[in-house]
Amino acid sequence: MAPALRLTKRKDASPWPRMSSTFWVMILLTSILIIYCGQLAAGTCEIVMLDRDSSQPRRTIARQTARCACKKGQIAGTTRAMPACVDASIVRTKQWCEMVPCLDDEGCDLLINTSGWTCTQPGGRVKTTTAL
Repeated sequence: MAPALRLTKRKDASPWPRMSSTFWVMILLTSILIIYCGQLAAGTCEIVMLDRDSSQPRRTIARQTARCACKKGQIAGTTRAMPACVDASIVRTKQWCEMVPCLDDEGCDLLINTSGWTCTQPGGRVKTTTAL
């Protein structure tokens, strides 16, 4: 004959390990901090890497990598010389100057092959940017 199943629970057993309340508060705060700090607010960008190469005279090559959390219909781009979320159709059609990539006092011109743009300062200095 098979033994009968015990349906009663032990009164001294607990489904949670017995730890101090301070321990559980610290676990909760740590997990919230990890979740919150790892994410960007929607529609914002941050620079994660910046590399400058000044080995050639009168020329500086700068490479920048940004991390963006763009909204639907947007993509990472450049606005006023800073990374930003821009309308995806601008990147798709390569009309780079529509995203206003240059500073207020600079003029924007498309490169002939539409692979990027130039920002011309009033003093004649030209900054050329190419998209990858």
